[in-house]
Amino acid sequence: MPRTRDQERALHAYARVKAAVEAGLKDEYKVLVHGLAPTVQRNGLAAAISFIEREKPRTKAAGRFLDDLAAASLPHLDGRKGDTLPGDIRGLQVPEYMLVTREVLKLAIWFRRAVQATIPERK
Repeated sequence: MPRTRDQERALHAYARVKAAVEAGLKDEYKVLVHGLAPTVQRNGLAAAISFIEREKPRTKAAGRFLDDLAAASLPHLDGRKGDTLPGDIRGLQVPEYMLVTREVLKLAIWFRRAVQATIPERK
C-alpha cells in the first residue's frame, strides 16, 4: 500500500534527526529545526534558508540540516544538494517558491516532532 506524502515526510524527518543525534549534533541541530518554521513565517523561505546557510561555517549541523532538507524531495528541487539548495530556492519563480514554502513548512512540523520525540528536554 502506498504511503501518504505526510507519512513520507515523517519517515524522512525521523531518520534524519536520528542520524544527526548519532553524529553528535543534537544540540545545534535542535536549535536549527526549532527555528525553521518561525523564521519562514516571519521572513520567508529564502531568508530562513539563508540563515541556516550563514551558520554553516560555525556548526556542522547547519550543513547537515540543509542536506536533510534538500533530500526531502521538495517539489521543483528534487535531486538537489544542500550546498546548492539556498541558491536554488532563491532562483525559483513565484508559484514554485510558494509551493516549496508550503512544503518546507509541512516538513518543518515533522522535523520538530522528531526532535521533540528523539532529543529529551534538559531539566
